[in-house]
Amino acid sequence: MLFSSLVFASTVAAHGAVTSYVIAGKKYPGYDAYNTANSQKVIQRPWPGYNPITSCADANLRCNGGRSAAENATVMPGDKVGAIWKQWTHSQGPIMVWMYKCAGAFSACDGSGAGWFKIDEAGFHGDSGVFLDAEKGSGWDIAKLVGGDKQWTSTIPASLAAGNYLIRHELIALHQANAPQFYPECAQITVGGSGTAEPDASYKAAIPGYCKQSDANIRVPINNHTMPQTYTVPGPPVWKGAAVAKRAQEFKV
Repeated sequence: MLFSSLVFASTVAAHGAVTSYVIAGKKYPGYDAYNTANSQKVIQRPWPGYNPITSCADANLRCNGGRSAAENATVMPGDKVGAIWKQWTHSQGPIMVWMYKCAGAFSACDGSGAGWFKIDEAGFHGDSGVFLDAEKGSGWDIAKLVGGDKQWTSTIPASLAAGNYLIRHELIALHQANAPQFYPECAQITVGGSGTAEPDASYKAAIPGYCKQSDANIRVPINNHTMPQTYTVPGPPVWKGAAVAKRAQEFKV
């Protein structure tokens, strides 16, 4: 019994996951993999624990195995969406925030096909003397999440078409050379308003499918200080939404 308790404690102590959200100023609890309740009425799709996915080709890469959730949050284009990690332990790797437009009800939305697009990302921007594997003085934005109850906030793109969407927060931990660890979680949101904008195919990708295990920004020899100390975030470019045209004023003489 003592051994199993220690195993559980060590599992909970490692790595991390999104555990709650702040959406348009409203707080939403996330799924809790360590809650024994059979049904959790939350907006987040279930995830099995704090341990990582280690392959780009794993089907669970999409939503960490989550298939559905009981609730959804309502947002408008321009609203802020904050994801909170109750714990996170790694200082190297990218942050990515993706969305996927469902064709209809959330219950039938599995996130399949090349419909995922990024609305936010963060990577490495170290200056001279800061290496990719640095722990202190890290040039990685992901280091800001290390500790407890840290939040990453993104904006729903301007004029985004109304409908049901999955929003997916993904951290890729690169602290172990050539051994990436993926931490994705998905929540259900309904975008309101009268927007009609959607990204074109150049901004979209399938998950899994947006990366290969052999990619230079996935299989990273992070402790090699002789390589260029730069990093390109995986996947397509970030889509910021449609530009909102200013209505020309009419003047009468």
